[in-house]
Amino acid sequence: MAENNAERTEKATPKRREEARKKGNVARSMELSSATILLGGTLTLFFSAKLLFGSVRLFMQRIFTEVGRFELNPENVQSLILSTMLFLAKALAPLVLSLIIIGILVNFAQVGIVFSAEILTPDANKINPISGLKRLFSLKAAMELLKGILKIVLVACVVYLTIKSKVRSFFPLMDAGVGQIVSFFSTGIFQIAIRSSVALLVLAVMDYGFQKWDYERNLRMTKQEVKEEFKQHEGDPLIKSRIRSLQREMARRRMMAEVPKADVVITNPVHLAVALKYDATTMTAPTVLAKGKRKIAEKIKTIAQEHGIPIVENVELAQVLFKTTEIGMEIPAELYRSVAEILAYIYRLNQSKAVG
Repeated sequence: MAENNAERTEKATPKRREEARKKGNVARSMELSSATILLGGTLTLFFSAKLLFGSVRLFMQRIFTEVGRFELNPENVQSLILSTMLFLAKALAPLVLSLIIIGILVNFAQVGIVFSAEILTPDANKINPISGLKRLFSLKAAMELLKGILKIVLVACVVYLTIKSKVRSFFPLMDAGVGQIVSFFSTGIFQIAIRSSVALLVLAVMDYGFQKWDYERNLRMTKQEVKEEFKQHEGDPLIKSRIRSLQREMARRRMMAEVPKADVVITNPVHLAVALKYDATTMTAPTVLAKGKRKIAEKIKTIAQEHGIPIVENVELAQVLFKTTEIGMEIPAELYRSVAEILAYIYRLNQSKAVG
């Protein structure tokens, strides 16, 4: 059954986040990238303006100096075009490089390194009119509209306040030279650009917060989705339980197959049973071949009786062996004497039977 957004109350799991990242679905604000690039480009122009204008002046001087001697032919035109392109490349290189570096850094700071071809895959939902209408009247669309209005208002306010602060400086310009007028207007334009960039950057930071919140909201999962993912990751609990049951049964059968090799079975007498074996040539101490309680203990005793293995009732020893040893382990050193006495008794019993 389809789950609606109201039921998506669980935080996204690491797997869900990883899948979204592989699809290129990350929390990213285009406004933050644009505002940072705009501010960085403006500052780069501000600090390199003198160098840029000096280069332009020298280039124009050379052009106007040589224009009288310029001979119009394909070779000269080609040379002029190449020199102009080379000049523009050198002049704009600091600005272009700074914009590229800023763009890379701000995107890396937001999402890190993400390579995904799925975002370029054609999606029918993008051209579906119904899906388009849903996006048009969605919360995200409303935020985009609000951002657009706020950007216009912010820039308009910055332009208005900057021009208002310079109104009294306009009148002395009537007696100023061309250089002073150009300097005055260029400074005002840079002030507007920087102040607008800072205002847009503040708005972009707020937008990034919204994008992060909206990203987390869209990634949220229903409880059923979390359960299904857990099943896929850890396996179905019923299947795992069945596997564990089969593994225990196989281990029990292997253990029962070892009982006929035992030298003695020590019991509690009803609840516990521990089968021991000792071979002086291969073992440093008696080893536990099998152990169990209740039904398993009864099964161990039954097999022991069928194969003529002695069964010794010793409540205290059986309890200590059951609690302190595991199958395949040698018995603890503190139990050597007790077990040795039992084994010695059994060996003597077996020898007397053989003599008789």
